[in-house]
Amino acid sequence: MKILGVIPARYASTRFPGKPLVLIKGKTMIQRVYEQAMKAKSLDEVTVATDDQRIYDHVRSFGGTVMMTSSRHPCGTDRCAEAARKIKAIKPAVVINIQGDEPFIDPRQIDKVAECFSDKGVQIATLAKKLDDVQELHNPNTIKVIFDKNRKAIYFSRLPIPFNRTASRVTYHKHIGIYAYRADVLQRLTRLKPTPLELAESLEQLRWLENGYSIRINLTRLETFSIDSPEDLKKVK
Repeated sequence: MKILGVIPARYASTRFPGKPLVLIKGKTMIQRVYEQAMKAKSLDEVTVATDDQRIYDHVRSFGGTVMMTSSRHPCGTDRCAEAARKIKAIKPAVVINIQGDEPFIDPRQIDKVAECFSDKGVQIATLAKKLDDVQELHNPNTIKVIFDKNRKAIYFSRLPIPFNRTASRVTYHKHIGIYAYRADVLQRLTRLKPTPLELAESLEQLRWLENGYSIRINLTRLETFSIDSPEDLKKVK
């Protein structure tokens, strides 16, 4: 089973233009993500998928694999789907969407989400981590997830879920935003239209759930840190 890792990278970020090319102690963010992804044992191929010539040229300059993709893609999922169609090195059975704004992603997280596909019934997979921080629990930018006994996602939300009405002991989980898909499922996902729950929460994965796709959750103890703004970059430095 061949597994492709795709790192979507846009230059024209609304909150942080040029984010993939910002320097973090001598290396750009996109180079750090690429180098971490290359350490994952589960990946047969890693490529950056971009719509910007500056990012393309930079990835080539440090010896990375990169391809140009359409500038019309509304999200990373669509960019990954195009990359999976175009890749010539392998014919992937599974595609992993590796966030381009997590320069310190642990390769073990990539391998952890890849593990899910040992089960032939898995369509989509992602990660979750036990959440103990009360501030994070009530932060709408920290996505929470609940899942069933088979670790199939039931719902994702920006609110704390479940609502603990009886003050009983509840374990909360935060969603770690790395996604993996069967290659054929990924292509089908790109043809789905936005759904009411997705629009309400602004969470793309709810579109998949609303259309009947299942998302397997694997648990991790590893934390991630994404850089969404210049302020986040200052914290990292």
